[in-house]
Amino acid sequence: MMTGCGKKRPGLGCPFLAVFALSLCISSAHAAGFYISEVGTPASLGTAGAANVTNTWGPDSTWANPAGLVHVEGDPMVGGLQAIVPYMKWDTDLAEKGGDDGGNAGVIAVVPSFYLARALGDRWTFGFGATALQGGGADYGDQFAGRYGTIDIALAGLGGTFSLGYKVNDALSLGLGASVIYTTYEQKIAINLGPLPDGTVRIKDADDIGVQPILGLQYAFTDKLLFGVTYRAEYDTDLKGNVRFRGLPAILPLPSQTSVKLKWKNPQWLEAGLSYKVDDRHMLFVSGNWQEWSEFSQNTLAVDTAAGNRLTTLERDWDDTWRLAVGYGNQSYYSGWTVGVSYESSPAKDSVRTIDFPVDSSWKLSSAYGRRLASGRALSVGATLQILGDAEVDQTNQGVRFAGDFSDFYVLYAGVTLRF
Repeated sequence: MMTGCGKKRPGLGCPFLAVFALSLCISSAHAAGFYISEVGTPASLGTAGAANVTNTWGPDSTWANPAGLVHVEGDPMVGGLQAIVPYMKWDTDLAEKGGDDGGNAGVIAVVPSFYLARALGDRWTFGFGATALQGGGADYGDQFAGRYGTIDIALAGLGGTFSLGYKVNDALSLGLGASVIYTTYEQKIAINLGPLPDGTVRIKDADDIGVQPILGLQYAFTDKLLFGVTYRAEYDTDLKGNVRFRGLPAILPLPSQTSVKLKWKNPQWLEAGLSYKVDDRHMLFVSGNWQEWSEFSQNTLAVDTAAGNRLTTLERDWDDTWRLAVGYGNQSYYSGWTVGVSYESSPAKDSVRTIDFPVDSSWKLSSAYGRRLASGRALSVGATLQILGDAEVDQTNQGVRFAGDFSDFYVLYAGVTLRF
């Protein structure tokens, strides 16, 4: 069971209750988003990410594997739009201070994307891409049984990726680049005031800019068999924002000039895969990755006020994750279809999972269809359905325990792209 602030319920006699409650709530709060492996393009969205690391045909290799840029023909550009539609239905088993199940807590997001590739001679190719590389959110409502852990939360990581691909010879290509990621974070939490109605505290306008380096390699063993590997380095996120308190009794002294800082490490990520050309139209993709989410385990919160600073460190005790994906495609000059399936392990065991970030193992099922238009452009549509585990939570925040799991937990990614 995850404990947020011990067994004793805070009362009105605590002179710094507001800051104290914030520190203890955030100590079990969502800090880093999850990496998004579907970047909105048909080869990615339609293969559950299986084709990312061996991408040699699209400018989205800028992010997927910059070594693949050298094989992209025609200096193309791709623009797209992707909808991310989660469905999260919580079932409460235990709620010491009552509350409801929160309904569907999923928050819909619509994410644009853009990629381009430009040859810089016979050996070098430049690529640029912009899309959401991280994200997550939930809105459980003010009366949620787990409101002392979180009421609502939103995190977004918008990234611009700049890459170069270099052709060593006909078999070997190398790539390097970096994603500049702008991260924003907001969260609302109820404050337990004992017999009085709850107060609330909200983190507002917390943001930061970080840089994640990328290295890539592709090697063709034969005309049919291609190997690819991509490495994304660890990088730090150091958010700074404001704190607002609402609904606290007049007799409670509120802290003045309050700001908040949240800090964590986004994990390094190693991915490798193979593509095999079955014939002139059919391709098979296999890939796997490892992400060092154990490095994300230590999160730091600092609340600054005119009265001083409170520093809290949370040990999440997360595990590294692994992922396997398989995809298959029937393609001919940007027309055809793809399908894919993947499985990803959970970074959080049941004993340490928290309601603000209820991650669990998941399956993904994907498909996409593309067609070359009379104008010479290519239009593609695709979708991925992510099916997550029940994400069981048994958590205590501000002396109040609640427990349960998600009876339904799905995320639909649906996108459309135009290549021109």
